[in-house]
Amino acid sequence: MGDRRPGRASATLVRSGGPPERPDGTLRVRELRIVLPGPRGQAAVVDGVSFDVVQGRTTGLIGESGSGKSLTAMALVGLVPETAVVSGQVLLGDEDLVTAGRERIRQVRGAEISVVFQDPSSALNPTMTIGDQVGEILRSRGASKREARQRAVELLDHVGVPDAASRVAAYPHEFSGGMRQRAMIALALAGRPRFVLADEPTTALDVTVQARILDLLGRLRDEDDLALLLVSHDLRVMSHVADDLVVMYAGRICERGPAKAVLSRGLHPYTTALVRSVPSVRTRSAIADPLPGSPANPFDRPAGCPFNPRCPRAEDRCRTEVPELREIAPGRVSACHFAEELQ
Repeated sequence: MGDRRPGRASATLVRSGGPPERPDGTLRVRELRIVLPGPRGQAAVVDGVSFDVVQGRTTGLIGESGSGKSLTAMALVGLVPETAVVSGQVLLGDEDLVTAGRERIRQVRGAEISVVFQDPSSALNPTMTIGDQVGEILRSRGASKREARQRAVELLDHVGVPDAASRVAAYPHEFSGGMRQRAMIALALAGRPRFVLADEPTTALDVTVQARILDLLGRLRDEDDLALLLVSHDLRVMSHVADDLVVMYAGRICERGPAKAVLSRGLHPYTTALVRSVPSVRTRSAIADPLPGSPANPFDRPAGCPFNPRCPRAEDRCRTEVPELREIAPGRVSACHFAEELQ
């Protein structure tokens, strides 16, 4: 909590934000910090995270388990533990959702920002038909039962559910895993949101179905002009659909930039190690180079750079000084003391 974060004169610090301010159509996250109680006191499990989710683009939030990526995404719509203390800004236009009241957040959720959860079996109500669940938001806004049902059919058809007119009366257990996820996406689109947060939406699906769901999300982003935030631990998923990447480690951003550039030449040793651990991202080789060691625990971060115990480039400075997240090249930021040498 009291770490020093000295910068370098050769690069531009991005302490107070990072990406330039953008017009409406962008969800702007600035210095987001989430503090949770732990066994030895409180800790910032998300610490100073800043990025943009831009209309018509997919922003990928990537990192190992425990990196804070899912908690970051859920905080954008107020879905954090009651014990969490959240600070920073989540700007929807000029409105800061961090300081908005619970009622306002409930209004935003589904109408402006929707969520596609990892496990549709848990998110969908097993006692309601798919059509009733998709139409529920519409009914709450004054649509008649007939209008809601017709719109539900249109949405199910839009997301690729075959024979939507009859399947609208089916229950979740009557859908396959891939079809349940399509129904979950239809539910997310029912309120006509501008932003969709997809938290590990393909994890429980087989590879073939994963590809179809990712293609669907990309198509919907383009056709409906959505801003998509995709959370995943899988670089193969990100290489398939992401326009921009935010790489997280131990609750902090270690790198951010255009996805193709980040994946082709990472400016942080953690990014490079992630890519090498999934060789199909950059090569046809079947040989993987797994990351050594275990991810850092935000409740017990190492001094200095949190990646230093696993980093092959670590030097004494890395063990004492927390590197600033700073601009290394246009559109590329990194939190590595030696990022310039990685270009």
